[in-house]
Amino acid sequence: MIPVPRLAPVADVLRRLSLALLLLATGAHAAVQVIDDRGVTRSFARPPQRIVSLLPSLTETVCVLQACTRLVGVDDFSTWPQQVQRLPHVGGLEDARVESIVELRPDLVLAPTSSRALPRLVALGLPVVALEPRTLGDVQRVLRVLGPLLAAGDADAQWQRIAQGVDDAARSLPPDRRGTRVYVEVGSAPYAAGAASFIGELLQRLGAANVVPAALGPFPKLNPEFVVRADPQVIVVARGELAALRARPGWQRIAAVRQGRICGLTPQQDDVLMRAGPRLAEAAALLAQCLQGRWP
Repeated sequence: MIPVPRLAPVADVLRRLSLALLLLATGAHAAVQVIDDRGVTRSFARPPQRIVSLLPSLTETVCVLQACTRLVGVDDFSTWPQQVQRLPHVGGLEDARVESIVELRPDLVLAPTSSRALPRLVALGLPVVALEPRTLGDVQRVLRVLGPLLAAGDADAQWQRIAQGVDDAARSLPPDRRGTRVYVEVGSAPYAAGAASFIGELLQRLGAANVVPAALGPFPKLNPEFVVRADPQVIVVARGELAALRARPGWQRIAAVRQGRICGLTPQQDDVLMRAGPRLAEAAALLAQCLQGRWP
C-alpha cells in the first residue's frame, strides 16, 4: 500500500504563508555595508526605519531618496522639505542634544564629521554614519552611499537630475556674462565662498570668475580690503546684509556696489545656495540669475 502524504493543517499552511510574505516584505534587501567619511565601515541588516539627521544637506538627501517619512528627528537648521519642520529638532553642529537623540531610538544617525557630538554618539553605541558633503563630487558620493543603505529612491537618477539642472543653468547664461567677476558672501565677518567650495565649483560650471582663489580655502575669512581690491562685478549676499555691506568703508569703490549689481537672497534662497545637497541645480539657477542681473 502506497502511503499517502499527510496534509498540513490549514492553520499551519497559513502561518507559513504569512511568514514567507513577511520575509519578502522585510528581508528582500541584503545586508548593506557602508564606509563613511571617517573610513569607518558599518553593517546594516535591514534598511533603517528610524533616522536622525544632524545636517540639513543630509536631511534633504534622505527626503529626495523618498525616505522622508523615516526621519524621526533633525538638526535645528533642517527646514526643507516643509514636513521636516514638524519633527523634533535636536540641536546643531556645536550643540546637538545627545539625550534627545537617544530618546528617539534611532536605528541610524546621520552626522557630519564636524559635529562636536560625534564622539559621544559613537561612545553610546548609536548606529552613526558620518557624512559631510563639501563638493559636488561629495554630493554624488553621499547619494550613492545612502541610496543602497535606505533601499529607497534612485540615487543615480537623482544625481543625473542635479547634473542636468546645473548644465541647464550654465546654458541659460548669455556669452557676454561669462567671465563675470563674482564675490559670494556666506557670513558677515566677511566670510566668502572660495573657488575650492561647492559654490565655487558651481560658478566655474557657469563660466563665472570667482574673485576668491582656491588657495585661500573653501570658505575663508577675508580682510574687507581684499574684496575692494578684487573689485567684483557682481556680489551675492543674504538680503539681510545688504545695508551693512553697502556701508562698509571703501566698498563704494567696488564696481558691483557702484552699479547696484548686488544680488540679495531671501533666507529660503540663501538656504538653497549654502547647502551642498540635492538642491544644487536650484542653487546654480539662482547664481545664473544673479549673474544676469535678474535678482531672484
